[in-house]
Amino acid sequence: MIHASAPGKIILFGEHAVVYGRPAIAAPVSQVRATATVTPAETGVRLIAPDLNTAQWLHEADPNDALAAALHHIRAATGIEQLPPMTITVTSQIPVASGLGSGAAITAATARAVVEFLGRTDLLTPAWVSALTYEVEKIHHGTPSGIDNTVVAYEMPVYFMRQQPHNRIEPFAVAHPLRLLVADTGVRSHTRDVVLDVRRQWEAESARFEAIFTGCGQIAETARRAIEQGHIAEVGRLMQENHDLLVEMTVSSVELDALVQAAVSAGALGAKLSGAGRGGNMIALVTEDMETAVRQALLTNGAQTVLTTIIAHNAV
Repeated sequence: MIHASAPGKIILFGEHAVVYGRPAIAAPVSQVRATATVTPAETGVRLIAPDLNTAQWLHEADPNDALAAALHHIRAATGIEQLPPMTITVTSQIPVASGLGSGAAITAATARAVVEFLGRTDLLTPAWVSALTYEVEKIHHGTPSGIDNTVVAYEMPVYFMRQQPHNRIEPFAVAHPLRLLVADTGVRSHTRDVVLDVRRQWEAESARFEAIFTGCGQIAETARRAIEQGHIAEVGRLMQENHDLLVEMTVSSVELDALVQAAVSAGALGAKLSGAGRGGNMIALVTEDMETAVRQALLTNGAQTVLTTIIAHNAV
């Protein structure tokens, strides 16, 4: 029996703009994880997802099913003509369609567990897991930025920029821990739909949206320096600026705006939506002293759940 897992993720700065070549900053949420378990079987490849109340044989699965697609990619990468009999069970603590990278985490965990089961541990590098997860992310998101797969595979804060021939992926120093509350609106939002709608708007008003994206990119660059230098108040201020641009991009919602306002009114250093938007999660930057008050304000104003994640001090 083989177990493997991968964390959730949050985008601190630069969502949507990252698809258009601007930088973004993302970090893992290790408190919630997806787990894959592989056990030997007598016949066939069985895919079980108890959280979704589904069980299916690989040979009967829709090729666009993300879990099935991951296994087809793994088979091709390993050069195996036919996968050996096995049962793959995936579970996740990460809410689906909430901007926390559930799909990427499930794929990464599955890739790690299956490849280890196949005895190909030589493939178990963050770069390989990230690349495979990216291919499957195309099913979820249409035009993925590459940031979800990068963060869940490397499990560290990254500065990310989409570019050719290789994406720019840079782990960076966190001079002072960032304490974040992650609040779920309870409104499910499908990243692919939101990304496609932003593209439609960009095509119709390219100059205006390019200016918005550039603003988001500049904020991400400034935020990286602030995080590296430990200027926490500046990080909070930049979160507010980024949220305002996401509102202008039409990807916020009544629920998200209410939680952002509630967090700031309760003393948070900054707050913004995180992820695709139009539902899902928002994040609030707090100190330990103000955490309880901000958490209560979020719950009072409609948050379904609030978890704490700490982006720890590190030196790169």
